[in-house]
Amino acid sequence: MSGHEVMSDRITAMETFQTLFHQEWQHLHDPHVRSLAWMLTSPSLLAMHSPIWQNQIANLMLPDKAELHAWLLQLDQYPTKLHEALAIHKHRRLGHYAENLLAFYLSHQGILYAHGLQVHGDHALTIGEFDFLIHQPNGLLHWEIATKFYLLEEGDDDAAHQLDLYDYLGPNLADTLGAKMEKIFHQQLALSHHMASQKLLQQKVVAAQALIKGWLFYPRAAKDHNLVEGLAPDHCRGYWWTLDEIGHLSISYALILDRLQWLAPAQTRLDCVMEQDALHEVLRRHFQLDNSPVMLAIMHKRGDLMQEFCRGMIVSDDWPTRARAKRQQHLAA
Repeated sequence: MSGHEVMSDRITAMETFQTLFHQEWQHLHDPHVRSLAWMLTSPSLLAMHSPIWQNQIANLMLPDKAELHAWLLQLDQYPTKLHEALAIHKHRRLGHYAENLLAFYLSHQGILYAHGLQVHGDHALTIGEFDFLIHQPNGLLHWEIATKFYLLEEGDDDAAHQLDLYDYLGPNLADTLGAKMEKIFHQQLALSHHMASQKLLQQKVVAAQALIKGWLFYPRAAKDHNLVEGLAPDHCRGYWWTLDEIGHLSISYALILDRLQWLAPAQTRLDCVMEQDALHEVLRRHFQLDNSPVMLAIMHKRGDLMQEFCRGMIVSDDWPTRARAKRQQHLAA
C-alpha cells in the first residue's frame, strides 16, 4: 500500500493546497523564500466575511502574479538580504520568523511604518505592542499577525456538543484557537485606542485588522460536520495521529519538519527523506525522551525532488486523553 493509498478519500481536499503550492512554487529552492511565498499566498485560517470577525480580517494586497513570481525568483537566486533580515538561528521562535518574513515584504513594498512597536505608559509600564503599522493614504493601518497550528479534538462523550474554535487545541495543550482569537480581537486590536498609543503615534490609526495564517489538523477518523463558524473553508489542513496510529500506517517516504519548516509544503532532495522503518524508529526514540508533538510531511517523488503531499502532527499516545480533559475544562467554564 502506498503513502497515497493509506489516506481516506477526504485527503483529496486536504492535499489540494500542497498540490497547488508545488505547481506554482516548485521552482523556488531556498527554504526561506518558499516560506515567504507561503506567507504571501496561503489562505487565511479565518473567513474574511464571517460576521463574528466584524470586518477585521486583513487582506494581503499582492502585486500581479507575474511581478510577484519575478521578485521571488530573483530572491531565490540571491537570498542574502532575506536571510539577514530573518536573523535565523536554531532557537528562533516560529511566530517571530513569520513576522520577519512579512516585515521583509512590507518593507520591500515601501509601506511599512513600524514593526514590533512597543507602547509604554507611566513608569515604563508596557501597555502593548503593535505587530505592524502600515502606511495608508489617510493614516495608518494596524495589523496583528498570528501563525498558528491547532489540532481538532472532537471528543466522544457529548454527541450534542457543537464544535467551535475552542475545540482546536495547541499541540502542547497550552491554548486554544478560540482563546487566541479572543485575545487578538478583543484586546490586541484595541491598542490604538489607548491614550499612550495616541501620544506615541504621529498619525491616526484608521483601522485595526488581524492576519491569521497557519494549519489546522484533524483526526483521521474525524466525524463529518459542518465547518466551524469563523473558519475559512480553504484553510490549510492536515491530520493528527498518535504514535500508535502512525505505526499502523503504510508510508513510503516522510520528512520530520523542524519548527522553522512548518510553514510551506516541504520540498527536498531524494536523500533527505526517511522510509517507513527508519521513521518509526526515530519517532519511537523521540517519544521515549520527549512528549512534544512532531510535524511530519508525507512525501512523494517528483522528478529529482521529494515533495510533500500531506502533513500530520504526531502526538503521544496519551495526548487525546489529556486533550479531552482540557476540552472539558473549557466546556465547564
